[in-house]
Amino acid sequence: MEFKQLNLISPLLKAISETGYTTPTAIQQKAIPVILSGQDLIGCAQTGTGKTAAFALPLLQRLSEHNVHGKTMPIRALILTPTRELAIQIGENINLYRKHLKLNYCTIFGGVNQDRQVKEIKKGVDILVATPGRLLDLMNQKLIFLDKIEVLILDEADNMLDMGFIHDIKKILAKVPEKRQTLFFSATMPPNIRKFAHGILHKPVEVDVTPVSSTAEKVNQSVYFIEKKEKIKLLTNLLKQFKQDRTIVFSRTKHGADKIVKLLAKNGLRAAAIHGNKSQNARQKALGEFKENRLKILIATDIAARGIDIEQLPMVINYDLPNVPETYVHRIGRTGRAGLEGNAISFCDVEERPYLSDIEKLIGLKIKVNKVGK
Repeated sequence: MEFKQLNLISPLLKAISETGYTTPTAIQQKAIPVILSGQDLIGCAQTGTGKTAAFALPLLQRLSEHNVHGKTMPIRALILTPTRELAIQIGENINLYRKHLKLNYCTIFGGVNQDRQVKEIKKGVDILVATPGRLLDLMNQKLIFLDKIEVLILDEADNMLDMGFIHDIKKILAKVPEKRQTLFFSATMPPNIRKFAHGILHKPVEVDVTPVSSTAEKVNQSVYFIEKKEKIKLLTNLLKQFKQDRTIVFSRTKHGADKIVKLLAKNGLRAAAIHGNKSQNARQKALGEFKENRLKILIATDIAARGIDIEQLPMVINYDLPNVPETYVHRIGRTGRAGLEGNAISFCDVEERPYLSDIEKLIGLKIKVNKVGK
């Protein structure tokens, strides 16, 4: 199938062509016609499946069908997302696709001065991409009104609820019109998420492209059984062995991420950490260097890693195994994208054995064991 078979308008097809994409992904093939028809949608899709384009393209088309101009124009679409990085990523994608359309967008998130964001909103915005905290803050200051929203999109809904945004989301939902199109995207669909989705959607169409347990076919997964105190030595050896490859190393805590950076520096390896306690500028600088291949090693916590969309990432290392098995699926989904091979290496100390067991149960696979020194 080609994009032109999805009934997309020529300005969008032109923008897609300029990005170099020719074939829509599974989620795009299934979701775009549903969204164009105006129906509510529940989309279950992992990171890296092309879901941003799956909602951004039909959203842009629907808004362009009856465009409104002028400085007083209201916000017509709201995209809610859990992290700054993901908000920025979605904004960048919308900017690419709207190139040949007269539609404006703005991205707002916390951790930076609000002045520039407020200035953008006052110019008039069709699409607002926002994290819940900053959005509520600006709503409380009477700088943002959501009474004219036509389309509401919740992206990475499972992560938003995991991060404790449920009350914020409910406050936001109370301010958007009941008559609207709602799109709900989540990588996992446990019963509490499904119940929440059905409470805010009207007769939704469900689109499921990858089961929650699926891990990328092209990812070589392996695990080292190792004592906690030996992890840094093994990490150093592996990073030196694969020094040409960009690698994301996952730490369970912010403190742990900072500690890994310091210990690697002592071993002559330059790395940067991204987590919630880092300033927005520091996070963007580290991400920018990593994307441009000027930094080879990025240490990340799970929440900060949301929204990292890097093509051709050869390696992911789980320095700490996650205690939620679905998180493992998210982590290793960052490598082995677009048909390319990837490596996912995990370290497992004695306390983490139960986590490994839960992961193997979820993915239905026995992960290959590596021997230290091999």
